[in-house]
Amino acid sequence: MAGAPDLRRQVGSPRPKGRADKDTLCRNILIYGKCRYENSGCNFNHDHPANNNNIHNHNHAGSSSDMSKKALNGESPSFTPSNIMGQPGSKKSTLPSQAASAAIFTPRGGGTATPAPSEPERLFNPAAIKEFTPQNSYDMSSSNSAAVAAAVTPDPSIQPFDPFQTPVPPAQFNPYANDHPNMAGASAAAAYYQGQGAYATPLPPPPYHLYANIGPYREDLLPYQRQTRDFFMADDFREDLQKKAHASLQVIPSTIQLENYHSLVPLDKLDTPQRKNTSIFGWTSWLFKAFSTKTGRVYCLRRIQDFRLGDREATQAIETIKKWKQIHNGNVVFVHDAFTTSAFGDRSLVFAQDYFPLAQTLVELHLTQPQKDHRYRGPTTIPKIAEPVIWAYVVQIANALKAIHSRDLAARCLDPSKIIVTDKNRIRLTACAILDVVQYQAHRSVKELQQDDFVQLGRLIICLANTKLPSQITDLEAEIATVARRYQSGPKGESTLRDVVQWLLTTPGVKTAEQLITGMPHQVVECFDKNLQYTDTLMSELFRELENGRLVRLLMKLGTINERQDHDNDPSWSENGERYTLKLFRDYVFHRVDEHGRPTFDVGHMLTCLNKLDAGSAERIRLTSRNNDTDFIITYAELKKQVNGAFAELMKHNRRP
Repeated sequence: MAGAPDLRRQVGSPRPKGRADKDTLCRNILIYGKCRYENSGCNFNHDHPANNNNIHNHNHAGSSSDMSKKALNGESPSFTPSNIMGQPGSKKSTLPSQAASAAIFTPRGGGTATPAPSEPERLFNPAAIKEFTPQNSYDMSSSNSAAVAAAVTPDPSIQPFDPFQTPVPPAQFNPYANDHPNMAGASAAAAYYQGQGAYATPLPPPPYHLYANIGPYREDLLPYQRQTRDFFMADDFREDLQKKAHASLQVIPSTIQLENYHSLVPLDKLDTPQRKNTSIFGWTSWLFKAFSTKTGRVYCLRRIQDFRLGDREATQAIETIKKWKQIHNGNVVFVHDAFTTSAFGDRSLVFAQDYFPLAQTLVELHLTQPQKDHRYRGPTTIPKIAEPVIWAYVVQIANALKAIHSRDLAARCLDPSKIIVTDKNRIRLTACAILDVVQYQAHRSVKELQQDDFVQLGRLIICLANTKLPSQITDLEAEIATVARRYQSGPKGESTLRDVVQWLLTTPGVKTAEQLITGMPHQVVECFDKNLQYTDTLMSELFRELENGRLVRLLMKLGTINERQDHDNDPSWSENGERYTLKLFRDYVFHRVDEHGRPTFDVGHMLTCLNKLDAGSAERIRLTSRNNDTDFIITYAELKKQVNGAFAELMKHNRRP
């Protein structure tokens, strides 16, 4: 091999060896199909193999030693001839692509015959192509003989398979399967080309182990500045919900049983002077919280004390509740039932409504004198209500009136002591259906009652704007002037509170809820936008709890599998097989220690591992026993299979009789 010239660098011709040059085929013929020095002193053989078959005939007639003088060494690192397409027994071509850019061989005399290989090689057919040109930057040394032959001498009768043009029939994709690579199908083509469009859905599973972190985002924090509370519900929101849950479940000893309601808890404050006010309904009213024996839910019961109506009239009056059950509005408290009872020692009328824990009336929230602060001199005054808050109340009441009037009913009770605030700036009308039953004998037209609703709304706005109780409103003109002085701001061309109050109280003609809403479009849109923002906040909290709920279900499965001392008469069931791997995973997640042997509390590590396990991630982890004698390299997907298998085994034995 030392005598073979290297085509990758330009070298001189070897020393002449006499007659051997005339019998050796010129390499320019092999590479380029012609030799420009054929008539200018080149001493090698220039007989074309396609026109002269003397070399081929000599291969059959001569000896193997003569053949070695006419064939090139196929094992030479500088030049390896390719095989002719269609010849049986052809070997893999090792012709490098750099041979196309090699310098042209320049003869300087006689050549040297290449040593014969161990077995005869097929000669490259120069008649097939005129000049070698690499196609698509493919390396010919890494291609098989069939691909090289197809590129050199294409057969028009054969249509080769093109993976970039011929579509592969898609296989059915199962996103819930654990082993995705084995789903390509039975055919070899589908298994080989599964990465080139075999599935319309991407093969890697969705990253369900990652927290979604849905907006809105109001804190300017970097990704590594997340704290433990960022993975859970906000502290103030959680505290508010826990307080409401505690208030809902709070009970006191009580022996009163009303129809299907029990465990009555009074909701009226004893120090409230309006708790026995009879000017609204005509009778004394009380509020209770009670539990239903039918549904187990909590309801609010309003008792009308000493209700005096005949049995027939009372039955007809209670039938009006059916119309109110058809109203489903976010600013009207739904009425479930109405009945009479003598459980309190008298004849009382009871209304069952939805219960909203820790709700406050407008009187308690805005119109009550705050307690004196002894650190300062002088009495404290009721703070002024912000104008956006009043507009939010007006818009919500207009929404409630629109829903009520569309059902041919009237609210009839817009007193601030009967309107509750359940959330931030969220109000609800609580006593709409009561007057229809209590004042059933007072025959007034619905149109008249609906117009009276707008007058009550105007007086309510005056009470809120001037922070006065309804009993303190005496001169409407003076109170309207005070409203105009206290609330003068507003967009140009938009209605002010004074304009709305004057329209509600002094404008003659028939008023409708649609006219009221169209008269304050800016405030309606602003209230709508705030509600959308609050909905986004609640949605963000819901996404957090969605992730935490998935982890709780997974922890329940692990808790039923780990450290189970006896199962199916096997005392070491949890220490063998896949259960032992899950025990090591439990230690890897929850029993980590630092370099000093102290326990670590990395909540991010725990959440990440559990979410990856729930999603079946392909990431590998190393699990080590406590005595360091056992090591496992395993993926989360395999651990998920083991969890499901062990839990299914427990469920299988649980179903046995």
